[in-house]
Amino acid sequence: LDGELRSGDRLPTERELAEQFHVSRTAVREAMKILAQKGLVDMRPGRGTIVIDGAPRAMQHSIGLAMKLKLGEAGGSDTLVEVRETSETEIAALAATRATEREIAAMREAVKVMDEHLNDADAYISADNNFHEALAQGTQNTLILILVNSIVNLLSEQRKQIFEVEGGPQRGQIHHKRILESITRRDPEAARAAMRAHLRQVRADVRAFTDRDISPWLKPGASQPHD
Repeated sequence: LDGELRSGDRLPTERELAEQFHVSRTAVREAMKILAQKGLVDMRPGRGTIVIDGAPRAMQHSIGLAMKLKLGEAGGSDTLVEVRETSETEIAALAATRATEREIAAMREAVKVMDEHLNDADAYISADNNFHEALAQGTQNTLILILVNSIVNLLSEQRKQIFEVEGGPQRGQIHHKRILESITRRDPEAARAAMRAHLRQVRADVRAFTDRDISPWLKPGASQPHD
């Protein structure tokens, strides 16, 4: 990819590339997989390999991978909450001043779906993701949207933990509605404060989930796990 290819161009076939570069078709296939993972090409059965505008997807992949590795360390959940505290409070404030009626409608629909699925983890978490994505879209800043989408899988895992905590989804909804109300009123300070309160709740519920999992082994007389 030396600049001669543009977004939307179709790459030569696997056989043609192998002949051009004097390598095996297996090597070409593996190279295409790497390019696809980096978001530079789209491999479509029956249509060939298409060059795409890969910068946003490549960035999302890199950021998401780095965050996933970081979350594997001790205190990883707190790390993710800190990222959210430093970014989502300002995202909410920006959305309060910039979000279109369409984006506000998407937030409202997501809140409605969450209300209807307080006992359905998959549906609730999907709507929760949609709510925060609509917030990011409401900033009218493409880079912010890329950053949010890069960690959506990590956010889904965190939201699964919160869903397991008694009252977690209900508490989340209280805050979602306050955030939405502030954005609807076009009040950035209130939106910032509402998001900050929401993330305090997130931190508390994530810790409650963690404590619940380890507390049985800390009780006096509890048998310890064996290797």
